[in-house]
Amino acid sequence: MQAQIQALLEEGAGRRVAVARSGGGATEVAKPQIFDGMLSKVVEFIMVYKLYIRMKLREELVEEQVQWMLSYMQEGAVDVWKENVMEELEAGKLEYESVEEFLMNLKKEFGGEEEESVKAAELRKLEQEERTMEEFIQEFKRAARGSRYEERLLVEEFKREMNGSIRRKLMKAENQLGSIKQ
Repeated sequence: MQAQIQALLEEGAGRRVAVARSGGGATEVAKPQIFDGMLSKVVEFIMVYKLYIRMKLREELVEEQVQWMLSYMQEGAVDVWKENVMEELEAGKLEYESVEEFLMNLKKEFGGEEEESVKAAELRKLEQEERTMEEFIQEFKRAARGSRYEERLLVEEFKREMNGSIRRKLMKAENQLGSIKQ
C-alpha cells in the first residue's frame, strides 16, 4: 500500500493526486503552488503546506518533508534562501527537529513583523459588498488571523466593513456586539 501511495505522489507532480485509503474511497489533494517569497503569500504558503504534509507526507522524515517544501520554493530571494538552507543541511550545520521549526524560520525570514502590517491593511480594506454574511465572516476571520487586532478593535472593524443595511439593523438591535465571537 505504501509503495502505491508513493508511486501516486511521484506520478501526480503538478496536478491533483487521488490516494486510496484502506476504508475505501479516495482523498484528493491539490498539489501546492510554487512559493516565490512574496510577503503577502507567506501565511497562505505555510497553511497549505502544513495541510499537505499532514495528509500526504505524515510518515516521512522531517528532513524529507523540509526538502520537499524547499523544492517548491523558486524565484527571487526565496530561491537564494533555499540554496543556503540546502547547503547548510548537506554540510550538517543545520538540522530541523520538526517541520514547525523550519516553517517558523521561513516565516521569520519572509513574513517577519511586516506580516502584521500587511494583515492589518488587508483587514482594513475588506468589505462585505455582495458576499453573504457567512462568506464575509469566513473572509474576515482569515484576514483577522495574524493582524494582532484585539477583541474590541476587531468588532469595530467587522461592523465598519459589513453591508450598510445589515450594519444599520445591528445598531438598532438591543444586544450590541461586545466581542467578535458574538
